[in-house]
Amino acid sequence: MNKTEITFLFERRRAVSSGILEAAGTTFLLLIAVRWFHADEMSKALVAAGGSIGLMVSPLVVALVTYYQMTISSAASRLAVIGAVSFFVAALFPSLPVFVLSTAIAMACSAAGIPLLTQMYQENYPEKERGRKFARTVMIRILSAAVFSELAGRFLSAYISYFRWLLVVFGLAFVFAAWCLARCPSSLLIQTEGSHPLKAMRYVREDRLFRRTLICWMLLGFANLMMNPLRVEYLANPKYGLVLEISVVALLIGVVPNIARLIMSPVWGWLFDHMNFFALRVVLNLGFIIGIGTFFASSSMTGLVLGSVVYGIANAGGDVAWSLWVTKFAPPDRVADYMSVHTLFTGIRGVIAPVVAFQLVRGMTNAADFAVLGWISGGMILVASLLLLPEIKFGSQGKKTPALVEEISE
Repeated sequence: MNKTEITFLFERRRAVSSGILEAAGTTFLLLIAVRWFHADEMSKALVAAGGSIGLMVSPLVVALVTYYQMTISSAASRLAVIGAVSFFVAALFPSLPVFVLSTAIAMACSAAGIPLLTQMYQENYPEKERGRKFARTVMIRILSAAVFSELAGRFLSAYISYFRWLLVVFGLAFVFAAWCLARCPSSLLIQTEGSHPLKAMRYVREDRLFRRTLICWMLLGFANLMMNPLRVEYLANPKYGLVLEISVVALLIGVVPNIARLIMSPVWGWLFDHMNFFALRVVLNLGFIIGIGTFFASSSMTGLVLGSVVYGIANAGGDVAWSLWVTKFAPPDRVADYMSVHTLFTGIRGVIAPVVAFQLVRGMTNAADFAVLGWISGGMILVASLLLLPEIKFGSQGKKTPALVEEISE
């Protein structure tokens, strides 16, 4: 098998464990914090921000991997091992401080290696097939997340005191991911001038299109990351009056949107390969606005399911767009650097947004207040979409040509 086939094989296998870990980060860690530990707002915010902390340190990870000349897949595998150990520690010592610290470290390890994986996709997947192949692995991840959410939701509803076994499963998922990553072919990152972990920030200054796109991502991402953890809070905290079983919360957050993502992922993967990127991003943004608004403006099961479906459809495209967009615009040997800047800013907003969100809901006593936050979030996403409209003319031109560089740098 060539490197494309080997990578695709092990990425499909790793997608099973990725789905389990995605369910952990989006649903079950916060459910355990709310229902078992009765965690305070700051603890819940830290649990929700674990992955974002990993994104913040991703430039440091890229710099260290470059400096020590580790292969991309080997470095990503080692991060997965650290994540596994962290979950095992949380299972062995079930106190709130250990749970918050260990799970935050574990989810940080899951996210910190994303720029490395994006570089691996750049090297191992042909450009015309990159979105489609990535979407195929995403489909497996989504199916895994949906099935696991259903089973784990039923388990926690009946035996929440045994939540530590769930943490062991998350740790084992990391172990399997480490095994798969270690077998993917990859190269060393190219060393450039300077060793500072933030050296890639110069591309923000030099590349106007990259800079403007990051600004739009910041508005969109902050809005999404502010509302995502509030989905669990909205449904699971009895003080807002919904009083739903854990299995129902898992259904609305982990199963319904993932079924929509599963169906739509191949469509978005094809569109990513063939459609103007910025036009695609604007369409996705409108989907997020409708999904967030519908979900938080409703307390009926019909409205919650509809909001979850629309959000899942938009999220399917967001998976591909967020993970691969720099491969369309960055020079091929600088994809990891561009991605590390993108993930750094994602991490910054991902740490701040949950803290802001849980501080905003501290004084809220009814479900109707969530609708206001939902429409504020939708307004931020609308502004991000309007800022992208002038860039649509660049969205189909791909890698920088000298003429394009001159035009977008003006």
